[in-house]
Amino acid sequence: MTMIWKPTRAEIAAAYGRTIPDVVGPGLHVLFCGINPSLYSAAVGHHFARPGNRFWPTLYASGFTDRLLSPFEDATLLDRGYGLTNLVRRATATADELTTDELVAGGRRLSRLVRRYRPGVVAFLGVTAYRAAFARPKAMLGQRCEPIGTSAVWVLPNPSGLNAHFQLDQLTRVYGQLWAAVTTLNGVQHRGA
Repeated sequence: MTMIWKPTRAEIAAAYGRTIPDVVGPGLHVLFCGINPSLYSAAVGHHFARPGNRFWPTLYASGFTDRLLSPFEDATLLDRGYGLTNLVRRATATADELTTDELVAGGRRLSRLVRRYRPGVVAFLGVTAYRAAFARPKAMLGQRCEPIGTSAVWVLPNPSGLNAHFQLDQLTRVYGQLWAAVTTLNGVQHRGA
């Protein structure tokens, strides 16, 4: 059983620059790619762990999982055919601290990872970071015409609580469009399959 714990302020501050291991393997339906870990996530060692991050509720509400998962269960996504990674591996207080060079280098690293594991879809969680990493300044949300290797590319809104442009119902709708496409492509019949 995974132990759930809350880091102290000192542990969060000490997480600056740390990384979180990718949750990745062969045969994934979707590889979700965040921008970079928050200090909170790096402190606990799990993806999208910061309180207020809406990734896990959005995944559940849009159909990807059969129940609301805890960030401490992130590795169980592999059993459901999903994976997690970040464009830039180092943790920061905000994504604004990242440089364009870091995003571009992260795009190259991610492209190698995607070509190795060949997920059906790579879902970028943040349009601004995607635009910078892949030199696509006019990219919009939704399915992109530019695959990475054999993997389709989707750009979704960042689920961070700091992203005030999208509320949970809007996130659920947009992520639900990807869920519908994945079910069509893979013949998935139920949530989290």
